[in-house]
Amino acid sequence: MEGTRPGGAAPAGGAGSGSGSGSSSFPSLFPPGLHGIYGECRRLYPEQPNPLQVTAILKYWLGGPDPLDYVSMYRNIGNPALNVPEHWHYVSFGLSDLYGDNRVHEFTGTDGPSGFGFELTFRLKRETGESAPPTWPAELMQGLARYVFQSENTFCSGDHVSWHSPLDNSESRIQHMLLTEDPQMQPVQTPFGVVTFLQIVGVCTEELHAAQQWNGQGILELLRTVPVAGGPWLITDMRRGETIFEIDPHLQERVDKGIETDGSNLSGVSAKCAWDDLSRPPEDDEDSRSICIGTQPRRLSGKDTEQIRETLRRGLEINSKPVLPPINAQRQNGLNHDRAPSRKDSLESESSAAIIPHELIRTRQLESVHLKFNQESGALIPLCLRGRLLHGRHFTYKSITGDTAITFVSTGVEGAFATEEHPYAAHGPWLQILLTEEFVERMLEDLEDLNSPEEFKLPKEYSWPEKKLKVSILPDAVFDNPLH
Repeated sequence: MEGTRPGGAAPAGGAGSGSGSGSSSFPSLFPPGLHGIYGECRRLYPEQPNPLQVTAILKYWLGGPDPLDYVSMYRNIGNPALNVPEHWHYVSFGLSDLYGDNRVHEFTGTDGPSGFGFELTFRLKRETGESAPPTWPAELMQGLARYVFQSENTFCSGDHVSWHSPLDNSESRIQHMLLTEDPQMQPVQTPFGVVTFLQIVGVCTEELHAAQQWNGQGILELLRTVPVAGGPWLITDMRRGETIFEIDPHLQERVDKGIETDGSNLSGVSAKCAWDDLSRPPEDDEDSRSICIGTQPRRLSGKDTEQIRETLRRGLEINSKPVLPPINAQRQNGLNHDRAPSRKDSLESESSAAIIPHELIRTRQLESVHLKFNQESGALIPLCLRGRLLHGRHFTYKSITGDTAITFVSTGVEGAFATEEHPYAAHGPWLQILLTEEFVERMLEDLEDLNSPEEFKLPKEYSWPEKKLKVSILPDAVFDNPLH
C-alpha cells in the first residue's frame, strides 16, 4: 500500500533546507543517497522544497511489496520558447542506493553505479484546471521497479517496455513505453555511486512496433520532432489520439529507411514458444529435453540462462566454445519486458533452476525441427529475419515458462554451436538455428502474411520439407497447457 502526502512529512522536507550535497545541516539525519537525488531536484525546483509525494507505507526492506521508497511529483512550467507545455514531473527514489548500509543494495564503492545505477522519471502533460498531479504514474514506476528488482535486468536509454494496456487504465492509445535520458536532470555523484535519470515516455502500439523493428533511439528522435507527441522534452499526453505516423506520414519513410540501413536493435524477447526434435521420437531416452530425475523435467540450467543472457547482451562472438562462461550481467539489450512485473519474466527465472548438472548435457546436432509460437511471438519472425539475420545478427526467443529457448543465427555470427553443416543444434533445451541469407529471403516471402497476423486463423503452419523445418503459429491456450 502507498500513501500520498506533502514531502515535508517525509525526509524530503529536510532537503528543503539545503540545495546541494555540500549542505551539512542534516547529513546525519538524512540518508546520503536521498540527499544527493533531492539536491538535483532542488536545483530544478528551488521553489518547491516540499513536493507532493507518494510513499511506500511498508518499505521494501521491511518486507513491503513496493521497491521505491518515494515518488516525488513536481509542477514544471515547461518552456514556451521551445513549445514545451506545462506538465507534472515525477522522480523515483529507490532503484539507486539511498542508505548505503546494505539494507536494499549491496554497497560496491563510490566509482560505479549506485544500486542499479538509475532512477526513473516521467513527464505527464498537465490538463487544464488540474491542481494536483495524478498519482497513477507512481504505481507505474513501482511496477517497472518490481521488474528490475526481481529480474536484475536494468534499463538503458532506448529500451522499450511492452505494457499492452493504457498506462493510466483508461481508453488511451498510449499503452507502451520507451526509456531515454531525462532532458533536465543531470547524473548525481553520491557517496554510494553514480545515479542517472531515465525518463519513461508513453507511446502507441504502432510506435512500439517501429522501435522493435528499428531501434528505440530512432523513434525517440522522431517523437521529439512532433510537439503533440512528446516534443523536445518527450512529455507524455495520455489524450493523444494519433500516432506520429498518422500526424506526419513522411515519418514512416524515415523508419523504413532506418530499418533497411541499420536493421533492428531488438536481440530477443520473452515469448510463448516451444520446439520439437522431429528427427527423434519424443519418448527416446536420449532426447535431452525429456531427461528426468525423479519426476522433474529437464529445464534450462543456471549456466544456460547466464549464457542466453550474455547472448542477448553482447552477442555470440565471445568464443567458439559450445558453453560460454557464466557471467553476472544485469542487462538484456532490447528485452521485451512483460506487462506483469510481479512474475520473474527474465532470463533468471526461478523456474530455470538446474535439474541435472550442466556439464552432463551435450550439444546435439538435429536433422529436423518443429518450431511453435503463439500469435504475438510469431508476428516477430519477419522482424527477426529481416531486421536481424539479414544484417549478420542473431535473435533469441526465451520461453516465459523458463524451460526452453530458441536462437536464430546468421552465417556471420561467431561462437554459435549451430553451423552451416549442422544448422540445427541443441544444448539441452536451448535450440540454435542457423539460416543462410538465401533461405532467409525465401522464408520472408513465405511468411509474408505474418505481417498482418490478425487476418489469418489459427493454427497456421509453414513448412520447408527440403530444409526439414516446420513452423506453427498456435493459440495461446496451447502454451498454457503443459502437455503441448
